[in-house]
Amino acid sequence: MRHTPLALALGVVCIASARAESLPEYVGETIVVTPTRFPQALSGQTTNTTVITRQDIANSPQTTLPGILAEQAGIGMRDLYGNNAARSTVDMRGFGAAAGQNTLILLDGRRLNDIDLSEVDWSALPLSAIERIEIVRGGSSVLHGSGAVAGVINIITRSPLGLPNQVSGKVQAGSFNTQDYQVSGNYSGETGGIRLAADHYRSDGWRDNNESTQSSLNGDARFRHDLGELVFKFGGSTQDVRLPGPRTVDSSIGLNQLATDPQGTNTPLDWSKLKGYQAGLSNRFEFGRNELMLDLDYRNKQQQSYFDFGGFPDYRDADLDMWSFSPRLLLPFETGDIAHKLILGVDFQWWDYALRTSNVEANIGTPINRVTADQNTAGLYARDEMQLDPATRLTLGARYEWFEIKAADQYYATAPGASGSAALPGSQDAPQYALELGINHRLNSQHALFARLARSFRFATVDEIYESGPFDFITSTSLREFQFLKPQTSQDAQVGWEWGGGSDRLRAAAYYMKVEDEIHLDVYSNGIGNTNLPPLQRYGLELEAHGRVSAVDLSAAYTLAYAQFTDGTLNGIELDGKDVPLVPRNKLSLGAMWHIDEQTRLSADASYVGSQLMDNDETNRFAQKIPAYTLVDLKLAHQVGNWQLTATFNNLFDQDYYTYAVHSSFNADRFNAYPLPGRNGWVSVEYMFK
Repeated sequence: MRHTPLALALGVVCIASARAESLPEYVGETIVVTPTRFPQALSGQTTNTTVITRQDIANSPQTTLPGILAEQAGIGMRDLYGNNAARSTVDMRGFGAAAGQNTLILLDGRRLNDIDLSEVDWSALPLSAIERIEIVRGGSSVLHGSGAVAGVINIITRSPLGLPNQVSGKVQAGSFNTQDYQVSGNYSGETGGIRLAADHYRSDGWRDNNESTQSSLNGDARFRHDLGELVFKFGGSTQDVRLPGPRTVDSSIGLNQLATDPQGTNTPLDWSKLKGYQAGLSNRFEFGRNELMLDLDYRNKQQQSYFDFGGFPDYRDADLDMWSFSPRLLLPFETGDIAHKLILGVDFQWWDYALRTSNVEANIGTPINRVTADQNTAGLYARDEMQLDPATRLTLGARYEWFEIKAADQYYATAPGASGSAALPGSQDAPQYALELGINHRLNSQHALFARLARSFRFATVDEIYESGPFDFITSTSLREFQFLKPQTSQDAQVGWEWGGGSDRLRAAAYYMKVEDEIHLDVYSNGIGNTNLPPLQRYGLELEAHGRVSAVDLSAAYTLAYAQFTDGTLNGIELDGKDVPLVPRNKLSLGAMWHIDEQTRLSADASYVGSQLMDNDETNRFAQKIPAYTLVDLKLAHQVGNWQLTATFNNLFDQDYYTYAVHSSFNADRFNAYPLPGRNGWVSVEYMFK
């Protein structure tokens, strides 16, 4: 049974291969932008790149974007509450607790990762607004800067140009008193167009104190001019989430809330709110064969949260502003028989962060602590793509990035509920560089090999440097301080093989990653604070297969992942050879989509995730692990004229499971886990006015 996931994956690969030659299918060349930041054909890339199409999203039984991403090789997902992806994290290539800051998430090329540790608001964009998702695995800091250590996920929204003028409305209802209302409209002419999408979601959630409400509006306006295209994108969202907290298990006292009351809560007063909006202006110019892109973006995020902490309340109000300007130039040229595509660019980013803390919301006007931070980066990069011959493509790139952060903290001893101190002001200036070398060689029309070496980096976030220091027994407080950390660096290598195209294709890739000074947020140990971890290595295998048998499309994605320390100690315990928490060794996703007729399709997904160490177990000393689990999901869709009817069933066999748990530092029998919903379902009705 230990080898079942790999055997199943290889079985699907064999099925796809056996049918490939007897079922030829022409599919137009896919265009991607993430690997180069300019539109380019997917074939021939030196990176391990996957594209999830709009049709893939429509067919998937998954109802959230992280759920769809987790079906892909090399990508995992952790969810705390199972309510519209609130508090969800996507993990690429086994970064565990640090995953959220090591996988760069982009929306139309614009960074969604922030300089605090807040999660990406996945539900702010309806799935129906997405044209495709581009996944680039492996270090990508040359083109994308800090945080692109494990890879990049770029969510591309639909353009109004080329679409029919239409309005659609969609209503969804499901388990836990869940309702979702979506409206979208598109209007375009020969030279311009606009698209709007609005969404309102609410649910009671599966657990107590698990209510969630989300509203969003997104727009895309475009105008084609003589030299190129002008694009203005804008959006905003609000989110109100109640936080049920964990369920506690402690065998030493006979406590097991996972078994006796998995839907209960010990935090009935906790909640968080989020409001944000963004706007971006892009202008593309073509001068003969040359292209110039100018991107100017602004984003604001306001967050409030309240945690009761058993009568020791903590209220936080944070405001974050971000400006970015990214000019870049594509210069094709030839040297002898070698064709070049040289990309030159600069990325400027300006962040302004303000945090106020208090004991309750009503007292935030007289805060206990007021923290401010300014972070600025400027990255200069160059990347040359060389077509050495018709079958061989070589890429070479480099980046140098300047980084500066200044932070200050004010403490008001007379504020209501005041207890603590202020951190001394501080600053850090820590430039870094990135490198990239890749090759793609096509053996024939069906087979291609690719390989890549890369050096990447990331800088610590504000939440990772502002922390409580050792406990002061004289004042009975924890002294606050800014703990500036070294930049994290990574060197990775990957090799792979691709076969086929269209509906019948295979990809296999192996990778190795060496990480130095990995940034570790330590909120579970007393008096240690955040730190740079000893050296780590990550390596593994990623397999993808797609095929068609008669009227059924089949897919498989298998991941074998290792993440281990190679040296050093933590809390006085040797780490060499210890596994990184929250990284399952095996993960397998199987998918099938049956075209019953032209109007009806039935999709099914089965996902297996192996057991993994709990958070806060870097020393591998606890017996308890997050158990392995298998989920099965179904979706039935039927088209009747302008109407589309859909029914979705998730966790069909009512599996008890959780994707995140943290172990106590002091009690070997105690841990907290976040159970996720059992069997649940949706029905939806959509009508399109043309």
